[in-house]
Amino acid sequence: MKMKTSLFLLLLATGVAISAEHSSMAMPDKGASASSQEYMSGMMTMHDKMMEGVKDPDPDKAFAKGMTAHHEGAIAMAETELKYGKDPEMRKLAEDIIKAQKGEIELMNKWLSSKK
Repeated sequence: MKMKTSLFLLLLATGVAISAEHSSMAMPDKGASASSQEYMSGMMTMHDKMMEGVKDPDPDKAFAKGMTAHHEGAIAMAETELKYGKDPEMRKLAEDIIKAQKGEIELMNKWLSSKK
């Protein structure tokens, strides 16, 4: 019984820590740059969609749904880089990420559609 209680308390503490981290990310720093605020907003959207996706009881579908949201987040970050970034190497990387991630999203969405 003691082990179950300890496990429960550990899970509870972990959940509280994740919730606190999620809440602090939800409140953008008023002094943050426009790009930082945009990155944070995109990360919150990605996180929420990923967490919803991985709830699917089928592990393959959960993977595809979670990764689709993750890739959408990568695209959002890359688009923010293109909007605000100046370094040619980083801008090129952002363009490459957008192209690659869109292709993988398309593949996962086709796979998910075939499993309905």
